[in-house]
Amino acid sequence: MLRAVMLRRGLLLWVSRVGGLLVLLCCSLSLLYVMRCSPPYSNDPPLSHILPHAGSNHPSLGGMRPETGAGAAGVGGAGPAHSGGPPSAHSYQVLLQEREEQHRLHISSLKKQIAQLKEALQERSQQLKGVQESLKRANGGPAEGQEGGAASQGGGVGEAQGAKSQPADLQEFLKAQLSKAEVTSGIRLPSEYAVVPFESFTLQRVYQLEMGLTRHPEEKPVRKDKREELGEVLETALHSLNTPSSEQDRRSAAENAQASKVYTPSDFIEGITRTEKDKGTLYELTFRGESSNEFRRLVLFRPFGPLLKVKNERVDTTNVLINIIVPLSRRTDKFKQFMHNFREVCVRQDGRIHLTVVYFGKEQMSEVQSTLENTSREANFKNYTLMQLDEEFSRGRGLDIGARAWKGGNVLLFFCDVDIYFTADFLNTCRLNAQAGKKVFYPVLFSQYNPSVIYGSPDRIPAVEQQLVIKKDTGFWRDFGFGMTCQYRSDFLNIGGFDIDIKGWGGEDVHLYRKYLHSNLLVVRAPSRGLFHLWHEKHCADELPPDQYRMCMQSKAMNEASHGQLGMLFFRHEIEAHLRKQKLQQNSNAKKT
Repeated sequence: MLRAVMLRRGLLLWVSRVGGLLVLLCCSLSLLYVMRCSPPYSNDPPLSHILPHAGSNHPSLGGMRPETGAGAAGVGGAGPAHSGGPPSAHSYQVLLQEREEQHRLHISSLKKQIAQLKEALQERSQQLKGVQESLKRANGGPAEGQEGGAASQGGGVGEAQGAKSQPADLQEFLKAQLSKAEVTSGIRLPSEYAVVPFESFTLQRVYQLEMGLTRHPEEKPVRKDKREELGEVLETALHSLNTPSSEQDRRSAAENAQASKVYTPSDFIEGITRTEKDKGTLYELTFRGESSNEFRRLVLFRPFGPLLKVKNERVDTTNVLINIIVPLSRRTDKFKQFMHNFREVCVRQDGRIHLTVVYFGKEQMSEVQSTLENTSREANFKNYTLMQLDEEFSRGRGLDIGARAWKGGNVLLFFCDVDIYFTADFLNTCRLNAQAGKKVFYPVLFSQYNPSVIYGSPDRIPAVEQQLVIKKDTGFWRDFGFGMTCQYRSDFLNIGGFDIDIKGWGGEDVHLYRKYLHSNLLVVRAPSRGLFHLWHEKHCADELPPDQYRMCMQSKAMNEASHGQLGMLFFRHEIEAHLRKQKLQQNSNAKKT
């Protein structure tokens, strides 16, 4: 019995020891499993911040969410998978591989972009190099990589030899600059402040709007770069006129070899130029043709590089009639002065003019009619129309009625005032700068200061023709006025004409000007050396609306004298006191001696 008890105790001790060993073995296996299958510790953010959240449809997770707690399977293997259970180590490996593939593709895309940028930079460098070589050839120097290369003829004209050697991409770039610029057609502009005005020039003078304190409305091109610029343009134009550029031109020159004209600088009449700072500089040059009414006009464009010849055309103005329309109310003395200039310029010199006078009211109407009849009889001039309106004066309405009353086809209109003086050269400029359906001409006239202030006293004032001198102390470019304009009747009617609701003085011309700016027509705005506004005392009526009255008073102040002359008038008492003191001092010194 005792032996049996001892055997039972030994068996229980052996079983307990084996059980303990089995438990220890299971714990060891569990610890080994955890050590082999758990992700290593890292300072990186946990995968829960990188992997999709619970419930996502990420393809590598199959709808499972990452493990958030201890969930080891029982001893002997992993527990069965279930919906929403922890992912396996294989899922993590798939996600990491996918992330690595995304980074690899992104790096590859960046490398491609860098390569494209390098190619673009190399292309731009080649274009710049081509422009520099072209400029060297245009200036007579050999291009890079050439020994003693001949200079490009024609001053860098787009069809000259220098342009032929330029890369094709550079040619496309220059043509793109030309197409962007306002050269052959107008663009829509928001207001009158967006217009880039032209400057006009002759062989000896430049007529400019922007003066400042050191520049003058008319001056010699003193700056070296300006002289060389205009000299190159003139040389290029003459070379183009005297050198046929196409096979057709060469055949025509061969057929008319005896009658062809050789153009020289003396044939140059005038030109206009303006620069669009992001595109280039436009030049339009006018030369005398083979007859008195024939002209040659060249359009050149410098797209911040060699000049490109845009157009070489023959302009015949023989049959271009101008209908000058003048609205009038009283002011018969000024009308007589206007007709004196009209008879000399339009009848005796030009001969292709029709005059339309639209008179408001009945007072002094007989004097106006008598002045017209005397001119008709003395100068054998019949091309005029006198219209009378028994209503309040309105400049816009008068011009609108005069333009619509014409029944002789699409005539060139010149809207004019009775206090305007113009030359025969201006009439040709009017014909050359207006083109039906394409462009209208808004010249900037030179406005005369008060002659009594300019010459000191009324007794010293010379004749009108001698007063018309473009100097800083005699007048200014009236760049805020838009009343004098040359445009074809068809364009005037298509644009809608004047706003006839505006009464009295001012405002109607700006409205019409803005209509053209908002259209696709090209607006040519340039100072004209043959168009003058004669000074007259201006009266601003009290019944004018506030905005028109303010415009009238501003115009009155601008018309009186220059800045320096107004200053002398303002400080005249101080100047006179100084002169008196000087005289007393001289007398006192004389007595002492």
